[in-house]
Amino acid sequence: MSTVSQPDGRPEEPPDTAGGTVTTRPNGTATPATPATRTETTAGPTAGPTPEPAAEPADARHRLTALQGLAALSLDAMASVAYGPESIVLVLAAAGSYGLGFTLPVTLAIAALLTVLVASYRQVIAAFPDGGGSYAVAKAHLGRRTALVAAASLLLDYVLNVAVSVTAGVAALTSAFPGLYDDRGTICLAVLVLITGINLRGIVDSAKAFLVPTAVFIGAVLAVVVVGLVRDAPASTVTAAGHASVLAPNATSVGALLLLKAFASGCSALTGVEAVANAVPSFRAPAVRRAQRTEVALGALLGVMLIGLSVLIGRFHLQPVAGVTVLAQLADASLGHNWAFYVVQFATMVLLALAANTSFGGLPVLMGLLARDNYLPHVFGLKADRQVHRHGVLALAAVAAILLVFSGGDVNTLVPLFAIGVFVGFTLCQIGMVRHWRREGSPGRRGKVLLNGFGAVLTGVSALVVTATKFTEGAWLIVIALPLMVLGFEAVHRAYDRIGERLGLGRVPEPPRRAPSLVVVPVSHLSRLTREALNAAVSLGDEVVAVTVTYDDLADRPATEALRRDWELWNPGVELLELASATRSVGRPIAGYVTDLTARRPGTRITVLIPEAEPAHLWQRLLQNQRGAVVAHAVRRDTDAAICRLRFRLGTGATR
Repeated sequence: MSTVSQPDGRPEEPPDTAGGTVTTRPNGTATPATPATRTETTAGPTAGPTPEPAAEPADARHRLTALQGLAALSLDAMASVAYGPESIVLVLAAAGSYGLGFTLPVTLAIAALLTVLVASYRQVIAAFPDGGGSYAVAKAHLGRRTALVAAASLLLDYVLNVAVSVTAGVAALTSAFPGLYDDRGTICLAVLVLITGINLRGIVDSAKAFLVPTAVFIGAVLAVVVVGLVRDAPASTVTAAGHASVLAPNATSVGALLLLKAFASGCSALTGVEAVANAVPSFRAPAVRRAQRTEVALGALLGVMLIGLSVLIGRFHLQPVAGVTVLAQLADASLGHNWAFYVVQFATMVLLALAANTSFGGLPVLMGLLARDNYLPHVFGLKADRQVHRHGVLALAAVAAILLVFSGGDVNTLVPLFAIGVFVGFTLCQIGMVRHWRREGSPGRRGKVLLNGFGAVLTGVSALVVTATKFTEGAWLIVIALPLMVLGFEAVHRAYDRIGERLGLGRVPEPPRRAPSLVVVPVSHLSRLTREALNAAVSLGDEVVAVTVTYDDLADRPATEALRRDWELWNPGVELLELASATRSVGRPIAGYVTDLTARRPGTRITVLIPEAEPAHLWQRLLQNQRGAVVAHAVRRDTDAAICRLRFRLGTGATR
């Protein structure tokens, strides 16, 4: 099949200087080089002086530094510190005090898995600098359908993360102020609107806005850990006083299934680890290096906080109680029931609510990749001036809003659906990286294969355990949703294939040829707008005909006769054709006339030029009758004619 190329010596589209460099052909024409998203390249020997370093892209200020990436893309993982250790404790509480003794071993196993994931995603960032994470890895090494499963799992995880994070943050707020409990649904939507608005301004602005809350939370948790480690006994137990313990009495044995369930529940703290790999293009150059640093920093901070809190659980012999979080008890025991305790609680509440920002940083990039591969509408691949996938941000907000309305702002309704998708993505990514190393043949590949293979086993077991234990609580929805989403992706892809076949994409078309042209101009009165429309029409076409729709009604006859008389007096050299209509329709008679013209003159290129007034102020659009839109819709629906909409600016008198 022939491919389309730009002939030498012809003007070309200006290169995207923000996305790459420009090279020059021998004949002097400029061509855009490979986009700058792939930052690690090798250059062969060159003749002449060493070239100057490439200038920083113009949009660099809209991209992330490593520190900003930590604030924008790690909130989900950081916030999971608030419920990860608690998930382990609540499961092990079924085995009584003896079971709680396994909190640290289970956490160490999770930390080991975290190390494997961070090391793996660090390699994913280098191997797939265009982003996409699990989807990109699966697409390259596991096949198209498996890649779509990974993409669907990530999409579900990101959407659910927004809903869970917002509801969890609002739940912390309503716990402190019970009077707001009945309004939690409205508060959830308000928080979602706030986060969406910040992200529409750009990922850098969102990172700057969330940098302080992230730093306060990390500092608060680390303070709890450090102060708690130097204490011999709890500073306070006021928070847990009066609350019923959920510890099972007289239980002295711990089975493998219970440990697996505790491990799987605690792995909820690992959600968000993949976000950095999904959003590599959002980083400043060198994007790969900055993203890798962010991934390592995220893993180190998360691991230290998880292990530190688990050590404190054993050190203070903490017992979970109803109505009080484990983190709140640990803050009380380490810092005392004072202002420092409330700082920890407030920082936790804010970060939980803002953890949704991780999804807003990663999901739109993933949707952009799917759109580029024709699995989602192409509109999701568009970027705004601030490097924002605006349509992806708005789509994420819309679906999350539906979930919030459906759940009524109740976090317990959404939690059973959470984390399953991310484990599916983890597993597919690990398996894909195993195949990557086996195919690459790089030094030390055996150790890398073992590392990723071990990670695949752990995440796969976690996915199975979480799905099995949460199946009746709502996880069955995820099991159904994944294949349905894959089928949806494939349906979109088939539609684009059919469109591409009809358009002849990838094939050299016939040379362009000139055809006779006729321009049809709908008019309803004489004005400067009519004059500008005819000026444009005679410039565009070989022939021009003006048409007006007339109605056989006594009230309309004076206006019709006046237009006929004025047209004869003006005598613009263009025929005015009256189209009689038995109804009050405007678009249908014009579309019918164009259809008749097409049948009578098959070799003529017909254009319908629709003049429209552009008001000086936005609110004045409410005063317009929308005749132009009605005519354009009818012509587009019923004919193949070209449509040209001429805008006449009322403010300046200029046209465009």
